[in-house]
Amino acid sequence: MQTFIASVLVFGLLILVHELGHYFVARLTGIRVLELAIGFGPKLLGWTKAGIDYSLRAVPLGGFCRLLGESPEEASKPDSFPRQSILKRAAVLLAGSTMNLVLALFIFFMLFFFILGVPDTETSRIGYIVENSPAEDAGIKAGDLVTAIDGNPVQKWDDVLKYISVKPNEEVRLIIERDESVEEFTVTTEIAPEPDRERGVIGIGPVINKYSFFPSLIVSFERFGLILAALYQVVSGQAPLDVAGPVGIVATIGEVAQTGIVNLLILTSLISINLGIINLLPIPALDGGRLLFLAVEAVRGRPIEPEKEGLIHFIGFALLITLILFVTYQDVLRFIIAPNN
Repeated sequence: MQTFIASVLVFGLLILVHELGHYFVARLTGIRVLELAIGFGPKLLGWTKAGIDYSLRAVPLGGFCRLLGESPEEASKPDSFPRQSILKRAAVLLAGSTMNLVLALFIFFMLFFFILGVPDTETSRIGYIVENSPAEDAGIKAGDLVTAIDGNPVQKWDDVLKYISVKPNEEVRLIIERDESVEEFTVTTEIAPEPDRERGVIGIGPVINKYSFFPSLIVSFERFGLILAALYQVVSGQAPLDVAGPVGIVATIGEVAQTGIVNLLILTSLISINLGIINLLPIPALDGGRLLFLAVEAVRGRPIEPEKEGLIHFIGFALLITLILFVTYQDVLRFIIAPNN
């Protein structure tokens, strides 16, 4: 049940934000919206307001924002999607993925601002001590200010890390200010293995500040950039591609949900970024494919015939569904039939 609820909330949020992007930009640019739906299949809940149908549907794995002009008989109406300028149509198509990327940034910011906090690296004051660590055994406490390590003066947290990390499994001598007194502590570091080297640690961490607007915003953009860099490595072949379909994603959401809300929100941000980027790829039936047709129209000076474009999108959609079914089959084998293999 926890997996089901978490999956519905995550998928529902991502889809709602994506479709609201299309919805609001369409309305701002004067394009008539006919329906906004979250989910597919039979309607669970529906209402009409200002000529727009709103619905919540049974299968929470998709959604759509239906605009006037998506059917050929509607295309000639002045407030239809095809009658708008290329820039307006491109803005509507870009809005969904843009909202997914903004959602990821917003979640990161909320996490760092309210829950996780941001490390204060401008001071060498110790914010916390890891239990059963060398630092705790030596008597070092949270709130202590490190002023020197092995005779080297330190002022920032990066200085603390620099002088401790280079001495794995060795003694380090810390000069600490505590309650207007100066004390000396000798601590033997532990080894924290890394891919390219061994690093010394003693089990201390920096001061963590919550409710800091600009530091939280900066760290959010940094995390966002790291995920984009990781995606680029996958696309460029520098990192392995691990594809999961709906079943695999639901299974992952269920596992992560058991570890707490913070990890679930981080996963939601990751999925939202992936959804936003993938949907912009120039693949027929996706927003990126439709943007590609707009680019061709801009170069040619006239649109591609609706019948030809519709056929290409149909073929792309069929291939996309086939791929999803194949990945889903692999997910069933991996997560349900033989989860431990």
